[in-house]
Amino acid sequence: SPKSVVEYLGRYTHKIAISNHRIKSIDNENVTFDYKDYRVAGVKKQMTLTHKEFIRRFSLHILPKRFVKIRHYGFLSSTWKRQKLKLLQEKLKVKVLEKAEKKVFMPKCPCCKTGNLHRIAVFDQRGPPAWYLGGSQSSSSCKN
Repeated sequence: SPKSVVEYLGRYTHKIAISNHRIKSIDNENVTFDYKDYRVAGVKKQMTLTHKEFIRRFSLHILPKRFVKIRHYGFLSSTWKRQKLKLLQEKLKVKVLEKAEKKVFMPKCPCCKTGNLHRIAVFDQRGPPAWYLGGSQSSSSCKN
């Protein structure tokens, strides 16, 4: 039935294949994990599979190249929100809060606390590259 198809797809399109808390034991030959048997009203059961069979079943959940899991669908999708959200809010008479304008953050000099610091370079999470660090730099003196 359409209802059972939607329920089935809902379980698999938004979730990972198996979460760590469901795996109960792993030994030299088998993997034991919890699962819900939807044929018997979602009763929780345990299943034990060989490593080979567990990996085979797990790999069935790996998406092909260029496929992605569904994150948002319908009115939650970003495309829908961009196109129709304002219209929907107007029809439902939802009062939308205006976002406060962000002030430009101009940090003060840590030494003299008066001058503004201006950004001259931006680094990624790994920090500045070796060429930038160059020689020894003294950061203890303020040069206004």
